[in-house]
Amino acid sequence: MAEDRIQRDSLHNAMLEDRSVKTADLAWVPFCEGISFKLLRVSPETGAWTVLFHADAGAGFDRHKHLGPAEYFMISGRMEIRGGEEAGGTTAVAGDYGYEANGMLHDWTNFPEESVFYFTNIGPLGFLDDDDNVVGVLDWQGVVAMSSAPAAQAVSA
Repeated sequence: MAEDRIQRDSLHNAMLEDRSVKTADLAWVPFCEGISFKLLRVSPETGAWTVLFHADAGAGFDRHKHLGPAEYFMISGRMEIRGGEEAGGTTAVAGDYGYEANGMLHDWTNFPEESVFYFTNIGPLGFLDDDDNVVGVLDWQGVVAMSSAPAAQAVSA
């Protein structure tokens, strides 16, 4: 009886994605100046992409708009979103979780100290100029392309 259930479960689960990633075995891939990532998963069905980001002290993400909701979990370091708490934004430190709504605008997202965080975006990010014109879009396909490009040719955002 137990063997039948195990076989049935195995056949069912073979149709689904069950993934475990050994992040220590992945190389860091350049994202933009001072920031690199490890691609953990993409979902073409939903447009979601999940990465582990590493930011050097003083690095940051340029102005952008979330074209889908996002979540992050700070593993180490410090991230200042929209200027950090001192400027009315958010400061996240190790152990903090954050949710960013679809349509959320972020100016310079700064990492005043070396930081590592887990990040999932359900959809693309639109990078903006000072007049809020979209100058670049990063979706799951772009993240896959970046992760498979030779380091010298990696696209920065």
